[in-house]
Amino acid sequence: MVNRLTTYLKEAIEELKKVAWPTRKETTNYTLLVIGVSLAVSAFLFLLDSLFTTGLNWLISRG
Repeated sequence: MVNRLTTYLKEAIEELKKVAWPTRKETTNYTLLVIGVSLAVSAFLFLLDSLFTTGLNWLISRG
């Protein structure tokens, strides 16, 4: 059992050495992109929700 765990950990470390990790600049750019897209989607959803709420309130007030 211990031997299998040791083998697994050694192989995992070897595989992690093969990974092409992004640079700090790439990571920063991707992070800013995700934040920007998230803000844009949340603003769009806020506007859509406001529009539907206003429309629904208008329909209710007419009745």
